[in-house]
Amino acid sequence: MKVLICGGNGQLGWDCQRVFSKENEVVAYDLPELDITDKIRVSTVISEFIPDVVINCAAYTQVDKCETEQNIAKLVNTDAPGYIAEACKAINATMVHISTDYVFDGTKEPPLSYTETDEVNPLSVYGRTKLEGERRVAQITDNHIIVRTAWLYGINGNNFLKTMLKLALLTPDKQIKVVDDQFGSPTWSLRLALQLERLVQMKGQGIYHATAEGYCSWYELALYFLKQIEVPANIVPCTTADYPLPAKRPANSILENARLKKCENNRMTGWRYGVDHFIARFGEQLIDEIMNMNKKDSNK
Repeated sequence: MKVLICGGNGQLGWDCQRVFSKENEVVAYDLPELDITDKIRVSTVISEFIPDVVINCAAYTQVDKCETEQNIAKLVNTDAPGYIAEACKAINATMVHISTDYVFDGTKEPPLSYTETDEVNPLSVYGRTKLEGERRVAQITDNHIIVRTAWLYGINGNNFLKTMLKLALLTPDKQIKVVDDQFGSPTWSLRLALQLERLVQMKGQGIYHATAEGYCSWYELALYFLKQIEVPANIVPCTTADYPLPAKRPANSILENARLKKCENNRMTGWRYGVDHFIARFGEQLIDEIMNMNKKDSNK
């Protein structure tokens, strides 16, 4: 099978390359080689490679910047998935498109979760453009798999865990405030890539939720991660109101992998299990990268 990955340098794209390349012919693109907002370039790349599957991991994920850069957010999160869908339809390729928990308003009380059939109601420009991207893909091609996920972390790219570790290592005496009234399921991008592989193998179709099992707050995640990686830090809880940001976040981002469970193909594990294995595999590397980067900055 031939697989083309858009956004190959992001944390999910990076892991998708490693998972899918074991048994398939894989090519991965990112900026500047492929700008997914360039309709002609997208069509050319896909028509020349003729993949069986295209996985779109690319998105404009800077949630707060989306509020002021709405045109860019629409181009990347709504228009570009449509361009990819059109190119996939032309060659009868399956399109796998990654979406987000931000399509929901998060007003359910935890531990209640959101399933694929729940009403959508995004609170932010990011959420609205991602939802419109889902709809654009579904309108253009029936041969699609849309996967909503949340709270991703991985070894490549930036994420919450890396930010917490950097703060703890480089400012050990500083009090770190972390939001304790937003809830979700921390999801390892490698585990999600394995789930995407399974969805492709089973010829899935439509919308699926795929996050780690269980849930926690950002504060609980920070405490657990730093304890398991054995880096002390002064972490204190705060509310969303204490930490105002331009874009409104859903207070409840807990997604239920209902369709995956119904077809007995849920490969997602508990969030603590994922964090533990992530640390076992990459803990030393994460610490070394931060400390080495700090040394280079100090020597400038």
